[in-house]
Formats: sequence, C-alpha cells, structure tokens
Amino acid sequence: MKNLFIALALLLSAAGLRADEVKPYPLQTCVVSGEKLGEMGDPYVFTKDGQEIKLCCKHCKEQFEKDPEKFLKKLSEAKS
Repeated sequence: MKNLFIALALLLSAAGLRADEVKPYPLQTCVVSGEKLGEMGDPYVFTKDGQEIKLCCKHCKEQFEKDPEKFLKKLSEAKS
C-alpha cells in the first residue's frame, strides 16, 4: 500500500498537481463494473483531470478510457 501512495505522489507531481488538489474517490465500488473494490485484489488507482479514480482491475481502465466523461460524470453525481 505504501508503494501505491508513493506512485500516486509521483504521478501527481509529474502532472503538476499536489495531493491536496486531487478530489478523493467517493465510491466503494468500481465506477466501470460496479464491483466492490478490493474483491479482485488491490484496486487500480490513477488520476484523471484532478479526480482520483479507483477501478476493480486494470482491464476496466480500457473501458474507462473509451468514454472517461461518462464515468467522471457518474463520480460527480455520486458526490452530490
């Protein structure tokens, strides 16, 4: 888990973002598949447009990238 945080900090730094500028992921499930996070191993975590994204697996990233706005909208609605 420590390595995950280090990797996230490095990615944020490379993107010109500070960790406190990234919006936390609001769900306990994968925004793509709806699966509970952690049931398939460690979530696949990355940042998109200042929003932390957690997916159940790396495979879901392909689906996410096909229509990121659709999934970012779902996250925005979940926070409301």
